[in-house]
Amino acid sequence: MGEARKRADIAAQETLGALGVEALGGTVQVRWSQGGAASPFGQMVYFAEFLNLTGLYRRWQDSCPLQLASPNGSNIGDILGTLFLSVLSGHRRYAHIAALRADGVSPSLLGMEAIVAEDTVHRALREMEEETSVAWMQAHLDASVLPLLAAPWILDSDVTVKPLYGKQEGAVVGYNPKKPGRPSHAYHTYQMAGLRLMLSVVVAPGNASHADTTLPGLIELLDQLPAQKRPALVRGDAGQGGEPTMKALEERAQHYLFKLRLTKNVKRYIERIFATPHWLDAGQGWQGREGTIKLDGWTRQRRIVILRRPLQGEVLLSDEAQLNFAFIEKNVPSKGYEYAVLVTDLPHELVSIAQLYRDRGDAENAFDELKNQWGWGGFTTQDMKRCRLTAMTVALAYNWWSLFVRLAHPKARLEAITSRPFLLSGIGRLTSHGGQSHLAITPMHGRAKQARALLTTGSERLKRWKNAAEQLPFATVWQRVCEFIAVNVTGFNWLAPRHQHALPHCT
Repeated sequence: MGEARKRADIAAQETLGALGVEALGGTVQVRWSQGGAASPFGQMVYFAEFLNLTGLYRRWQDSCPLQLASPNGSNIGDILGTLFLSVLSGHRRYAHIAALRADGVSPSLLGMEAIVAEDTVHRALREMEEETSVAWMQAHLDASVLPLLAAPWILDSDVTVKPLYGKQEGAVVGYNPKKPGRPSHAYHTYQMAGLRLMLSVVVAPGNASHADTTLPGLIELLDQLPAQKRPALVRGDAGQGGEPTMKALEERAQHYLFKLRLTKNVKRYIERIFATPHWLDAGQGWQGREGTIKLDGWTRQRRIVILRRPLQGEVLLSDEAQLNFAFIEKNVPSKGYEYAVLVTDLPHELVSIAQLYRDRGDAENAFDELKNQWGWGGFTTQDMKRCRLTAMTVALAYNWWSLFVRLAHPKARLEAITSRPFLLSGIGRLTSHGGQSHLAITPMHGRAKQARALLTTGSERLKRWKNAAEQLPFATVWQRVCEFIAVNVTGFNWLAPRHQHALPHCT
């Protein structure tokens, strides 16, 4: 009775304070609401339910190694939650955290008391011991992916460059094709292909972008995986396929597929076989031949696949000395070719190997998404430790969001530039009465019906699995989520032995 009277008093005060505003479309009565909380991410309540029922977020928070010296300071849950919400919101700088202070709903959905200041997040990350905190983050990256590795999968190993513009530790000039001469960090990454889930990321100085820096993390990752969960294939571009990497994988009986650099000896091999017959169709306009080669520095001969494709249309030739330019038609009877040379120990036929490497292009989409739609291109600090921790936090939030979106929309992958507005944006107003919290959501886009259908269907699945898990303790909600994604996205039969499944392509 008292709550009803209080709500009536608030409504009366708002009515008395109504102002007539003369807009172009006519007079509008404006009332300033002084009760309740609002958020531009009202639909986040469904993602919060996913994190809660799977236990992913709570385990991450409870196992945090941060030790707070003062009992009067911000609590660990508020610090981690603030950083997580900033990453989820698409922020790229710690200063953007200030924008979260107007959100009165999202923090409560994660069990937080308040949004903390950016300086508090800075100090907390600085106080964390590096080795312990990196191990903590890696354990939760593993937990977000390992249950899905029962299905045959491909590990994509690669490195991406993060340009830097200040005086940061590790800001060294190295390989930087888009901004030559610009200091940078090198992000060495290990990715589950198809689902585009990040297994690990190592942040190194800009001049450490070569495969020798990628190899230790790759070997550590493979050695820690149970035999039945190791990848069916390790794949990488021309920067990854060196002798140390291939030798280490061969010692572990691990299949690999790398692109070779077109060095002098590789070009000589291409010249010898150019005019020979029996070039086979390799798909998408490519022709292929296979053979064996032992390059300088290699300890053994290895199988290679040479791919070529005729150039079409006009090609511009230039003579830099004379500053002369000429266009030459590269059609029959005079042909020009582009080449790619792959090295592998796979027993598959040529066309399958060519397609497996073309599928690697999907890994570049993940890099683009993480750098431009998430926070890998930002959250820069002067020390590398905090850069490593935020890079791993971004990767973890990216994994959780990717799995949630796949649960709601298993038919196709939605990148963050599409999925966040689609499944997060909506004005949410939170009120509380009768001992219950009520969230009213006003959608902010034209596909509100589709978003509501997907989110409510995913929520119903989680609740069914929660009820089943209470009756069957061996089947947790998280396990059911992984089974659902494996069956509906990868096409993997969870009950069939792994060896019955073919090597996967990207999904």
